[in-house]
Amino acid sequence: MPVGIFRVCLVVITAIINHPLLFPKENGTVPENTEEIIQKMKEREESLRLEQLRLEQEIAAQEATQKALEKAAEVVEESKEEKVRWDMWTALSMVIFLLIELWRQDFQEGNWQDTGGEEDDMAVLGKAFKGVAFPDKAVLASFYEKRILGTTGDMARMREMVEGFADDLLEALRSVCNRDADMEVEDCMGVGSMYENWRVRKPFVCDLIVPFAPPEPYCFRSQIWCSGDSFPPDEQGYGTIKVCRADEDVTGCICDKTKLGEDMLCLLHSQANTTRPSSEMEDLLCFKNTQYLDADQVMKWFQIAVTKAWNRISHKYEFDLSFSLLDSPGALKIKFRSGKSIAFNLTPVVQYENSDVYFISHFPRRGLAADLPSSTHWFLTFAVYERRFIQLVSKTLPANACHVSCLQILSFLHGKQCSLTGPSGLTNYHLKTVMLHLLQTRPSQDWAPEKLEARLQDMLKFLEKCLHEKKLYHFFVGNGKVPAELSLPVIFQRAEPLNLFRPFVLHRDVYRKTVDTFHEMLRNMPALINEYTVHIPVAHTNGIHKESL
Repeated sequence: MPVGIFRVCLVVITAIINHPLLFPKENGTVPENTEEIIQKMKEREESLRLEQLRLEQEIAAQEATQKALEKAAEVVEESKEEKVRWDMWTALSMVIFLLIELWRQDFQEGNWQDTGGEEDDMAVLGKAFKGVAFPDKAVLASFYEKRILGTTGDMARMREMVEGFADDLLEALRSVCNRDADMEVEDCMGVGSMYENWRVRKPFVCDLIVPFAPPEPYCFRSQIWCSGDSFPPDEQGYGTIKVCRADEDVTGCICDKTKLGEDMLCLLHSQANTTRPSSEMEDLLCFKNTQYLDADQVMKWFQIAVTKAWNRISHKYEFDLSFSLLDSPGALKIKFRSGKSIAFNLTPVVQYENSDVYFISHFPRRGLAADLPSSTHWFLTFAVYERRFIQLVSKTLPANACHVSCLQILSFLHGKQCSLTGPSGLTNYHLKTVMLHLLQTRPSQDWAPEKLEARLQDMLKFLEKCLHEKKLYHFFVGNGKVPAELSLPVIFQRAEPLNLFRPFVLHRDVYRKTVDTFHEMLRNMPALINEYTVHIPVAHTNGIHKESL
C-alpha cells in the first residue's frame, strides 16, 4: 500500500515538472507547435467544408435523380393510361369503320347507282332549265316516225353485206398467215349500235371484233385490275395479257429458280422446252424485252395481214378497200365505182378466260380522251353481254317497247347538238349505259310505247344528275343484280363500281364543255325536233306543253 501511494505521487510530480506552462523559458518550441496545430486545424476545417459541399452535391444529385425517376414513372403511367384510352378509341373507330363499310356494301348491292324516281322531278335540274319546253307524245311520235324509222331500214342490208365481206376477208387472212408462227384469227362478231338496232346517225358504221389467239404451244394469261392485285386509279378497267407456254406454271417452276446438277433433269421442262429468246417474243407481238402483249404491235400486224388478205381476194370484187382513219387502225372503207362508200371497223380482241368479255386494243370513235397507261394495257369491253342483256330484257317488255326509241332520240339530239357546237366528252356509250340502268330499275310496264315521253324525261334527268355528280357507273362492273342467264364472271360483279365519268374529274375543261353542250341540247330540243316533224293538227297535239324538266 505505501509503495502504491509512493508510485502515484511520483507520477504526479513528474507530470507537474514536465508541464510546459510551468517552465516556458525552458521550452522554446511551444509557440511553433501552436501555429502548426492551428494550421492543421484550418486545413482540417477546409477539408471538412469541402467534404460537406461534396456530400450536399451528392444529396442534391440523388434528390434530382429521385425526382426524375418519379416523374418518369408518372409519364409512363400517364402514357399507359393514354395508350389504353387510345386503344379504346382505335377499337371504337375500327368498329365504326366496319359498320360503315358493311352499310356501304349493303347500300351498294341494293342501290349501287341511284337512278332517281318520279318524285325527284325538279330535285336535280338547276334554275336554268325551268321553263324548257318538252315536246308531247304526238310530236315525239311524229319525229320518231319521220326521222328515226326512215333511216333504220337500210341497216339490215348493210350488216349482211359487211358481215359477208368480213368473213371472206378473214378467211383470206388465215390463208396468208403462217400457222406455226402467226396469231390464229377466229370468226368476227358484230357489236354496238348497228347490231342493237338503235344507231340513227349517218354514216352507218358496223363494229366487228375479231378474237385471236397465239400459235401453239403458247397461250394468253390475263390479269385484270380487279383480280386482287393493286392497280393505280388510272388503270381501273384495264388489264394486261402475258404470252406464256401452255405447259408453263403460272407461278414458275422451281427449276427456273435453282441450279440443277448436270445429271439432273426437270420432269416438267426438258432442255428442248425452253423460253424463246427476246427476238422471237417480239415475233409474238410482245412489248420489247417482256412477255406482255403489245396493242400497238398487234394493230401493226393486223393491218399488214389485212392488206395481204385483200390483195389475194381483190380480184373478186368490184370495189376498193382502204384504211380510212389513221388514228383508228381498224377503220376500213369500201369504195364503189359509183362513188358510194361503206365504212366498218374490224378490231382485234383477246378473250378473257372462257367468258364473252374481251380485251380490246382500242375503241373506235372514242369521245372522251383517256389515253392508255401503256401499250401493254388493254381495256375490257362487255359489248357482247350488253347486246345479250338488251335482248333478254326485251322479252319481258310490252310489245313495241319504247326503250330503244328513247335511246335513239337522245342519241340523235346529242349528235345534232355536237355537230352545231363541237364534240363533247359525252358518247353514245354513256347514253346506252343510262338506258341499261333504267331498264334494270324500272318495271316492265313503264316501257310501254305510250310512255315514250315520260321515259325520255327520265333518261335526261338521270343523265343530268350523273353529270352533276361526275359519276356514272359501268353497268356490269360492281353490279350484283345482273341476271344469272348472262353468265357474267362473278369477279366483275364483286368488283368495286367503275366510274365512267372519272375522266371528268381530271379534265375540268372537257367536263365544262360537256355540261354546256348538254344544257344547250336541252334548250334547243324543241327546235331540233320541230325541224324534222311533219305538220300535226292542233286537235291532236294541243301544241307543245310547257312541262318543265
